[in-house]
Amino acid sequence: MNRTLIQEILEVVEQAAIASAELTGLGKKDEADAAAVEAMRRRMGQIEMQGRIVIGEGERDEAPMLYIGEEVGSGNGPGVDFAVDPCEGTNLCANAQRGSMAVLAASDRGGLFNAPDFYMNKLAAPAAAKGKVDIRNSATENLTILSQCLGLALSELTVVVMDRARHRDLIKEIRASGARVQPISDGDVQAAIACGFSGTGSHCLMGIGAAPEGVISAAAMRALGGHFQGQLVYDPAIAQTSEWADYTREGNIARLNEMGITDIDK
Repeated sequence: MNRTLIQEILEVVEQAAIASAELTGLGKKDEADAAAVEAMRRRMGQIEMQGRIVIGEGERDEAPMLYIGEEVGSGNGPGVDFAVDPCEGTNLCANAQRGSMAVLAASDRGGLFNAPDFYMNKLAAPAAAKGKVDIRNSATENLTILSQCLGLALSELTVVVMDRARHRDLIKEIRASGARVQPISDGDVQAAIACGFSGTGSHCLMGIGAAPEGVISAAAMRALGGHFQGQLVYDPAIAQTSEWADYTREGNIARLNEMGITDIDK
């Protein structure tokens, strides 16, 4: 991508952030999200590109704009794929809490994983631990490796985990290792990105969150040189969410296969 296009894409995120910021702390999460979506879509439409939404606000029948598959831009110029979340952490924005942000990942055509609306087990860590920690390890094993990579005692490590019932055992294991846990209500994209910077007080992100946000986090950590891994979660017993009350493990596997995802444990 050329410098001009990159600058215009940055302005897309900027406009979305400004729009939702106008509603910060007013308890209007849906309005904040809608304002960010509209601002992001409007600025995208002014760019000379053949843009396509790969991850967005939902399917065509679920969202008025920035839906999956929507063409954005002038229709001329380079092909660009986008993964967007115009107001990541709408509850945080509505309540004037830290962690809400406008996020966007862009790539040449075909460069972003079209993540299904599933859950994802995530592991984010600083650059010093890149390729050394592994999502297939236990939390204790990864924290031991991380402490060695960072030159910190386990008791000096802080792990960010979404405050969900499904993470009770994970939180117990982290604390049993000697590390500290920082539970968050929402906004695991910001939490993942924080692991890529020194001085944030966050050394690692662990646990299950939404898969689309995982793709955006992965893109951010790649740009920062940090570590990010994600594994799709298809078992309702593991996800422990009311959204999957009527879903089955077998049905979710079939859904993934229909999308062309056959290596479901990768």
